[in-house]
Amino acid sequence: MKRGKFIKTAGIGALLIPSTAFAFNINLKQEEEQLDKGLVQKFVGASHGKMDVVKELLEEHPTLINAAHDWKLGDFETGLGAASHVGYKELVQYLLDHGAQANIFTAALFGRMDILKPMIDFSPSLLNARGPHGFTLLHHAEKGGDDASKAKEYLLSKGLKETKIALY
Repeated sequence: MKRGKFIKTAGIGALLIPSTAFAFNINLKQEEEQLDKGLVQKFVGASHGKMDVVKELLEEHPTLINAAHDWKLGDFETGLGAASHVGYKELVQYLLDHGAQANIFTAALFGRMDILKPMIDFSPSLLNARGPHGFTLLHHAEKGGDDASKAKEYLLSKGLKETKIALY
């Protein structure tokens, strides 16, 4: 075998073997670091109104910030989702400041028309999006109070009437 062909052949093999091994190790590492379901449930439960517990848990387990608990039948909820649907804006802001992934429900809670309207224009079916427990955008806008009054008016003008929709 000529030197050039050997290098090309060996080079491809050298690239493939470590890549496969690296991918395998990542999968093992992710399995080892899976969050305890009870811990996630405690965090999400506390996010409905116990800011001191949320802060303590996040300090000890920062990866809880975007963890979701499955309340059964696909009713997934994060700490941000919990704090948003109960209208606990101070906790919502705390979670956002610590890296929680904002969503359209959070935008409705804060009356952020600059986010809400373009998202619904982009995907009109979002008007009927179901948040945790089936709470709608209108529910979140109502929880937002005066700050979200324009969002509430906008959602009503688009025909949204329900504050909660069955998940299935």
